[in-house]
Amino acid sequence: MAWLLQKRLSMSTDFWHPEAETLSRAALEKLQLGRLREELRRCYLHTDFYRQKFDAAGVRPDDLRSLADLGRLPFTRKQELREAQARWAPFGNFSAVPSGDWRELHPSTGTTGAPVYTVWSARDQELIRDFTARSLWTAGVRPGDVIHNAFRYGLWVAGLAVHYAAQELGCFIIPAGTDSMKVHLELLVNARPTVLFATPSFALALIDALRARGMKPDDLNLRLGLFGGEPGAASGSVRGRIEEGLGLTALDIFGLAEIAPTMAAECPFKLGLHWAEDHHLVEIVDPISCEPCAPGKLGVLVLTDLTRDAMPMIRYWTGDLAVLDTTPCPCGRAHARSPGGITGRLDDLVIYRGGKFYPVQVETVLRRYGELAAGFRIVLDRDPVSLLDQCTVLAEAAGAGWRRELLARKLRAELLEELGVEVEVRLVEPGEIGDSGFKARRVDDRRY
Repeated sequence: MAWLLQKRLSMSTDFWHPEAETLSRAALEKLQLGRLREELRRCYLHTDFYRQKFDAAGVRPDDLRSLADLGRLPFTRKQELREAQARWAPFGNFSAVPSGDWRELHPSTGTTGAPVYTVWSARDQELIRDFTARSLWTAGVRPGDVIHNAFRYGLWVAGLAVHYAAQELGCFIIPAGTDSMKVHLELLVNARPTVLFATPSFALALIDALRARGMKPDDLNLRLGLFGGEPGAASGSVRGRIEEGLGLTALDIFGLAEIAPTMAAECPFKLGLHWAEDHHLVEIVDPISCEPCAPGKLGVLVLTDLTRDAMPMIRYWTGDLAVLDTTPCPCGRAHARSPGGITGRLDDLVIYRGGKFYPVQVETVLRRYGELAAGFRIVLDRDPVSLLDQCTVLAEAAGAGWRRELLARKLRAELLEELGVEVEVRLVEPGEIGDSGFKARRVDDRRY
């Protein structure tokens, strides 16, 4: 990959790496197969973790003759990685390079259990910085932009990955991280950043903070916002509220610590997350049959590293829900997209009185109402007498006044239509739910 070592002095205004981003599907799949087979050989030769998995499945790296054979490989699930880390040292014995080549340690957030630790080599640092820069460029970040980075720094990797990539693009960076809202507002007003990186929850909390201080979007200098870390940024109601409240164009980005911190982003056409398919093999599979989903059908996102050096992930079951579209985007990029971004997580599915819904569906309804603040929570409980499940949606009402009961009734009706089951709605004071504004906890299941 000699192109990684060259300074891009003649970049297209539309593409960060046009040779890769405009490959035909046939050429891309040929490249993917070659890189996949090489990655599998490395995993089999150098990691006990994958050698044991492949042996148990009765498959060898050279058995894959085409991408259609991918289904012969077993999935890698987060719980397996946790168990391997507990059983083996260091880090589960699934590094494909010697420990002397390690440069950085990064864990997952641990929001769904014990964190999974991964390491980056020097080559990983270079590759991740490059395709993260590609994602930022896809979204419209350009040299000279002033970046307000509200992603958490430290062990959680998103903040650092964006920081490295923005440096690569020639941007000026404000590493605000998860400081207080007061500090964020001071920086946004005084340093005049043009681009905001944050979770959707933070953006909505920021809008509430601006209104509470009598400020307007025109008081800021933002033109672009890139939002990730949780589902919802690509939802029409959430996106619209963020764009109106902050006076910017809001785009969705996606990443996860086990694979890459920022590996996909929307372009200004807003037709889905653009994947870097020369670095990651993207599958959407049925959560029950585990067979590939037809184009446009919702399923579980499964990712395979094609260029990862230290700790490649092979058919990693992310638990995130998405669809896949392989038709070229009007922006000219030919890699697959996920329209609507990540629509939720398989393990976030709420099963209530025979109905099934995801928190993002509740959020879609709530974001239609400007009277509601950022915070909301779905509380599931069980009546101690009837033993029937109960579901209450708590939402923060900002100044609804006497209209609260009317607003609650309207929300109950719209949620019934959206979810297919009846839920209670209780409006509370802003700040009462206590979301941090970073990654909000949306479901509180007390039934068990």
